Amino acid sequence: MPVGIFIALFGYLLGSIPTGLLLSKFFSKIDPRLAGSKNIGATNVFRTAGKTLGILTLIGDILKGLIPVWIAIQWGVSDQWGITENQWIALAGLSPFLGHVFPIFLGFKGGKGVATAVGIYLPISPIAVLIEVFIFAGLVWKWRYISLGSITCAITIPILLAYLRSDSQAYFIMSIIIAALILYRHQSNIARLLQGTENKWKMG
Repeated sequence: MPVGIFIALFGYLLGSIPTGLLLSKFFSKIDPRLAGSKNIGATNVFRTAGKTLGILTLIGDILKGLIPVWIAIQWGVSDQWGITENQWIALAGLSPFLGHVFPIFLGFKGGKGVATAVGIYLPISPIAVLIEVFIFAGLVWKWRYISLGSITCAITIPILLAYLRSDSQAYFIMSIIIAALILYRHQSNIARLLQGTENKWKMG
């Protein structure tokens, strides 16, 4: 059996680990699913359980995406079953994202996947991630909506990958799937943005 299958399974299980929930319950006794936006991601943990746990959640969720992709790249997954190396790497990237959004450990009800997506894209195209960081920071600084920055970056990174990683259609397809799921998970945020009722990020 191709090693890419094992990496993908490992990625899904790793992605399914609810970083924010575990950190919050162990160190603050707060269940982020019952507080704030009721999301287990870094933003809600930051708001409900504190800055330190929010930052640790962000780092943990990024690592969940980065590790499987890094393993697949370093392992040099070969072409098998008619699937190319880049396609295996894309599968290794998609697996932790699906694990985070649809975690087996939480009844397939997880987070929105933005931080995990950052980790996935880092080893594939660090330049694209750097550009997106500036886009995200600019939007949040200007309008103070985390969700607006997240949604915009999810939509624009496929365009960057199409240009910066034109050698692989698999990465582009992966990014489209990730963008679609991030938009799906942000439906309520999009509705509040349109209504002008979305929570703003408090600077300082």
